[in-house]
Amino acid sequence: MSEELLYEKRNVLVCKSVLEPEESTPWHTDSCDRVTVVLSGDRLVIEFRDSGVVQDFDLRTGQVDWDEPTSEVHRAINAGRRRYEEVVIFFLSEPGQDPQPKAE
Repeated sequence: MSEELLYEKRNVLVCKSVLEPEESTPWHTDSCDRVTVVLSGDRLVIEFRDSGVVQDFDLRTGQVDWDEPTSEVHRAINAGRRRYEEVVIFFLSEPGQDPQPKAE
């Protein structure tokens, strides 16, 4: 997984993330509202650590989604055949906030 900071000003943080096929993000929570724009990819799985719930999403380039904070520990897995790339705009509660704190 790779992440790149694209922009940061006051309470707005913009990052680009890339997941190769079968690659996953670290286990984390989401501490703020965000907008995600899919740049490439075809299938993403969200796996919740404690409940074992798995959500499977078919994706399309240009797809835009709004997500709200969650304290549930989860990770994203690129379950598709193509590289998954996204740009995420995080709306921080305060400057310097970690939008996706890693879970132990």
